[in-house]
Parts: sequence; C-alpha cells; structure tokens
Amino acid sequence: MFRELIRKNNGLSHEDCIRLLVSEKRGVLSVIGDEGYPYGTPMNHYYNPKDGCIYFHCGRLGHRLDSLKKECKVSFCIYNGGEQNDGEWALTVKSVIVFGKAEIIDDLEKIKDISYRLSRKFTDDEGYIERETKLFADKTLLIKLTPEHICGKIVNES
Repeated sequence: MFRELIRKNNGLSHEDCIRLLVSEKRGVLSVIGDEGYPYGTPMNHYYNPKDGCIYFHCGRLGHRLDSLKKECKVSFCIYNGGEQNDGEWALTVKSVIVFGKAEIIDDLEKIKDISYRLSRKFTDDEGYIERETKLFADKTLLIKLTPEHICGKIVNES
C-alpha cells in the first residue's frame, strides 16, 4: 500500500528512523483539510517507545481538529539540521515520514503524562513544567498518531 523508496541505498533503517523521531523536537503534521487540500502544521511531538505511537498536544478548536474528525489518515514529517563535512558547503540531511491514523485523546491524566514527557524534550525545569501542566492541561487535547508505515532517508544536498 505504501511506496518503496526509489533510491533504496539512501534509506534509513527502522532503528535510525525511531532514533530521529525520539531526538528531533519538531515536524510537520499533515491532515486532509478543507475541500481535500492537504493542511500541514509545524508541531512538537513525543515518540512513545512503549506503544510506538507519536503524540502531539493541541488546543480544543481549529482546522486540524475539524479535519481529523472527518478523516483520520495523516502524515508526519521530520528532518534533522543536517551535518556538514569540513570544507564542504552541502549538508547531509536525515528525514523520516510517518503515515498512520490519528485519534483525538481527551483523557486528562494521559494529557498530563504526555505533556510532561513532551516538555522534558525542551527543558529540565520541573517548576516550569508543573506550572504549565497545571494551567493548561484542562485546555489541551492530544493527538495520538498510530504509525502504519515509517520510512526515512539520508540525502546529501550537493
């Protein structure tokens, strides 16, 4: 059902894809939006190694949620900042695309747990995380992306 990479020698292993999903902080979540147009938005994410799912926090209203209520199929794309060899201008970039189905989670305890885990990707300031969770958890939803296909590749820009 999902396409194979054309240049298989540029493909990342599944383990490398997961490492990138764990380490990178941001990506673009794309839904099927109004009138069938793709709608992609930059999102922070948390990859949960226990269930293999990717979680996003979001508000309780908006285009993205309206779209997910109509169609649960999504894609999520991340890429790293790239690496540059000494004396070269070109970057070598790793990217991952995840295809799967998304569901909206409105369970306060799950929202608090995932929000805490996601926040730890950005800061170790426990006081800040606790304050933000206390202030905003009840105004937040989670999107849970259950992957059906994960693929990644490495590309040199030269």
